[in-house]
Amino acid sequence: MSARLVVPEHHSWTAMKKSDFLVVFSLENQRYALPLSASERVVRMVAVTPLPNAPDIIMGLVNFHGKVIPVVNMRRRFGLPEREPSLSDSLIIAHTTRRPVALMADAILDVIACAEQNQIAAEDILTGVEYVEGVVKTADGLIFIHDLNRFLSLEEEDALDLVLDAA
Repeated sequence: MSARLVVPEHHSWTAMKKSDFLVVFSLENQRYALPLSASERVVRMVAVTPLPNAPDIIMGLVNFHGKVIPVVNMRRRFGLPEREPSLSDSLIIAHTTRRPVALMADAILDVIACAEQNQIAAEDILTGVEYVEGVVKTADGLIFIHDLNRFLSLEEEDALDLVLDAA
């Protein structure tokens, strides 16, 4: 089963752009978000085929409607405890400027409206924070917004390209 990610309909949101919406998900009870504009669909966890010689951050590959997509190990990227994927996990099919990617999440929590002026740039909080574009303060706490285009290093991107070309 999969769900296409769309902007929720609400009368006060009609003036907002798609880039003003965030897909909120959780890993180890911490909330993260991606811009809705970078997210295509959410699907239930499926079998991930290992990809020999891939960068450590890549769990393997999934076949999504005939497209082979690398699955990023977000737990490893964020230094969280690793565990085997479970059927209750979700994959967020998203895209960077270079390729589509699948990101494993414990749960998809919501799609929220968040105008850019309500976001705090990562540099304003702590310099040198990799992968984080900014933070949103909500009544329930902080949500870290991730920049998919900085998610894989250039070395990881190049190594992944080599492995995918050889597969």
